[in-house]
Amino acid sequence: MTSLSTSTLAALEEMLQNTARSAPVDFMPIHLSRGPEGEQVIGHLNPEFIPYLQESLKKEPIPLISIGNDCLTIRLARPVDLSASLYKLADKMRAGGFIPGWRNEDFAWIDQNGHKYFRLERAAFRSFGFRSTAAHINGYTQSGLLWLGRRSETKATDPGLLDNIAAGGISADETPWICAKRELWEEAGVPTHIADQVEPVARIHMRRPIAGRGFHDEQLYVYDLELPNNFVPTNHDGEVSGFIEISLAEAAARILADEFTSDAAFVTADYILRRNKYGL
Repeated sequence: MTSLSTSTLAALEEMLQNTARSAPVDFMPIHLSRGPEGEQVIGHLNPEFIPYLQESLKKEPIPLISIGNDCLTIRLARPVDLSASLYKLADKMRAGGFIPGWRNEDFAWIDQNGHKYFRLERAAFRSFGFRSTAAHINGYTQSGLLWLGRRSETKATDPGLLDNIAAGGISADETPWICAKRELWEEAGVPTHIADQVEPVARIHMRRPIAGRGFHDEQLYVYDLELPNNFVPTNHDGEVSGFIEISLAEAAARILADEFTSDAAFVTADYILRRNKYGL
C-alpha cells in the first residue's frame, strides 16, 4: 500500500468526526407525536417550504398532520394510515415544486428498534429531513487498489462525482444485505458468486443541509468486497458513467479535493483509515 502522510490521515479522521451535522436553527422540526409517550423529532423543514405548507394545510387539512408556527406534527397511527397521510403531504409539496426528482420508489422510516413506521416516496425524504438508509460497498482488489464509480451526468443528485463501486438507497421492502448485492449487480456487474462474499464492516450516520432543498439524514450501511485482480466493473442501470481503479493515496487526495459525493467520501475515508490502521 502506498504510504499516506500523517496530515492526510488526520484530515480524513477530522472529516469522519463531522459526519452528522445539526439542522440549521431556522429549519422547522417535524415531530412524531406518540400520545402519552411524548414527541420525537424525526425531520426538519427548510424555512423556504414553511409558508407554502402552512397555507396549503389551512385550505385542505390532511388527517394526522398539523402545522403551527414552530413545528409540524405527525400523529402516530397504523403504518398504512400514516403512510397515506404523508403521501398526501408529499403530493402537496411536489405540486409546489419542492420535491424534485420523484422516483416512484418507497423508502421506509425505521425507529431505533428496527420497526417501520411509514413508507413514502424516496425523493420526499430529503425534503422533509426524514432519516433514510443506504448501502455502500468498498470494492477493493487483491493487489490493494480501490474501484470507484463516477456518477452519470444525468443523475438528479451529485452528477459526475466519484462514488463507491456500488451504492444505493435501501427500498422499503429490502434489507441492507439484499440492497448491497442488488446494487453490486446493477451498478458494477458483480456476479452473485462474488457479491455473496460481501462483508458488513461499519455503519455511518450522516446529516447535512442541502442548499435550496431539505435536510439529508441517512444511515449508511458499509460493506467491503474483495474483487479479483482481473475483474472489470460494468454498469447495467445507466447510473454510472465509468469506473477508475486507484491507490488508497490517490483516493484520499481525491476525497480532500471534493471529487466525491459526501456519502462516498465518508465511506471511502473510513475504509482508508481502517486499512492503514491494520497495515493491509
